[in-house]
Amino acid sequence: MSQNDFRFKQFVVRQDRCAMKVGTDGVLLGSWINPGNALRILDIGTGTGLIALMMAQKSNAIVDAIDIDESATQQAEENFSLSPWPDRLNALNESLQEFTAHTQHRYDLIVSNPPYFMGAHPAPSEARNLARHMDDALSIEELAECVKKLLTPSGQFCVILPFMEGMKFREYAELHGLYASHLTKVKTKIEKQEKRLMMVFEVTRKDQVEEELVIQEEDMSYTQQYIDLTSEFYMGLPKSRN
Repeated sequence: MSQNDFRFKQFVVRQDRCAMKVGTDGVLLGSWINPGNALRILDIGTGTGLIALMMAQKSNAIVDAIDIDESATQQAEENFSLSPWPDRLNALNESLQEFTAHTQHRYDLIVSNPPYFMGAHPAPSEARNLARHMDDALSIEELAECVKKLLTPSGQFCVILPFMEGMKFREYAELHGLYASHLTKVKTKIEKQEKRLMMVFEVTRKDQVEEELVIQEEDMSYTQQYIDLTSEFYMGLPKSRN
């Protein structure tokens, strides 16, 4: 393997041609999602294909993965072909708007780790800048509108966002008939402010479940909570020395 490869328990992610590399957010969301009995899953902004691969491992569903970046789509396609589930994974080089306009499919589960960094400094490469500032190509309003059109009546949309952007998206989603049924606030350490927000949205309003996830202990090792969450995928994480 090269230094651009990231090995998980059941698959390898190559990322040399992809602007956005494997990161904690993608692993968190993919580990947190329960695909249940979903028959068809859509991954929006797939990048390396990481979350799509995680969904293929956790389910028997057909997984469609779209990305506006051609190099990322090619990289995802390569990773899919090397995985144990190539027949159930499809990589498509399309924007969400284009895809929504022509697809006949409706999805039991839609997932996304959209790289929104509102107010962030421009990234050094054009590809990474496009990936990080996806709100220039896909607004949070368009994301909510397209997801609502693509979901089955009992489907779920799972997303991870920076905390403030997540709260803002929750407001827009409700305007489009998507209601948060599960929220997990993510902290790097117990005393820190919430850094990320993972959310499940449905088209029917339900009682909302709220939880908190802490990633690291004071000694910089991983919490048992985080180790347990990601255990299906990571090869092994160091536990607390306390």
